Amino acid sequence: MNPLISVVTPVYKAEACVDELCRRLVAALEPISPDFEIIMVEDASPDASWDAMARIMAAEPRCKGIRLSRNFGQHYAITAGLEHASGEWIVVMDCDLQDQPEEIAKLYQAATHGGFDVVFGRRTRRRDRWLKRMSSTCFYAIYNYFTDSRFDHTVANFSISRRPVIEEFLRMREHNRSFPLFIRWLGFSVGYVEVAHAERFSGETSYTLRKLFQLSAESILSQSNKPLHLSIAAGLLLAAGAFLMALYYVIKYFLYGIPVTGWTSMMVSLWFIGGVLLANLGILGLYLGRVFNEVKNRPLYVVRQRVGFPSPGTRQGGP
Repeated sequence: MNPLISVVTPVYKAEACVDELCRRLVAALEPISPDFEIIMVEDASPDASWDAMARIMAAEPRCKGIRLSRNFGQHYAITAGLEHASGEWIVVMDCDLQDQPEEIAKLYQAATHGGFDVVFGRRTRRRDRWLKRMSSTCFYAIYNYFTDSRFDHTVANFSISRRPVIEEFLRMREHNRSFPLFIRWLGFSVGYVEVAHAERFSGETSYTLRKLFQLSAESILSQSNKPLHLSIAAGLLLAAGAFLMALYYVIKYFLYGIPVTGWTSMMVSLWFIGGVLLANLGILGLYLGRVFNEVKNRPLYVVRQRVGFPSPGTRQGGP
């Protein structure tokens, strides 16, 4: 018999908090239903997170573990957990306890009473550092512009979804993955509920500024063609400007007999146009690179070890 609720959480550099995470999850889920499962996906963490998970799984059979062969990334780890989840409702949350297990009851109640297919937690007061909050705000502002969408920067992965929603999500095999963006794209009825956001239980976030920029670029390129349209518009604008400038100098020469001068301006223009052309080629190259990654048809992830599932063994996250 399938459990009522499955909780999926990616684990990375979380040795110090997985025990507290599972303890609080069990305490929060028991009042809803004793029929649940907790799936922790260790994304090749450099610390002893897997050893800590093994101790927990030995004591609590409803806690299950997946160990990936290497570090694939947060959203790939989420996908791995979702493919192994069997609950009627599936919760996705981070492992650092900023998403508080006690708030799952709010999500479940809002989904069941409100008739929503998906309910996201809206963080009323984010406890992240200033840089993380600002980068998140900037990301969604840029993303909304490029995709003509309206996404709330206070909403992240913390959510509960019906099984049909997750099944449709798993049909999407793109390698540039973002769980909340994919879920919203599917078009199911989505609700929001305000949840408390806590400080990190321990450690530091693994999302550096470089990783955040890379995630932003990949999300935009995988969800929007607007950069290509903007590059075309920039090219046409430059061409029109160059034509008007040439017309101005021709008129100036024939009407006033003023020789055409301006070596410096010509060289600056050439360098500027050359830079724009290279930037446009770079944008095209990024899109071609995404296509190249997709046509290779490699698995999204590779499992090294599983604990708590019916048939142990290596499983690949292929299509």
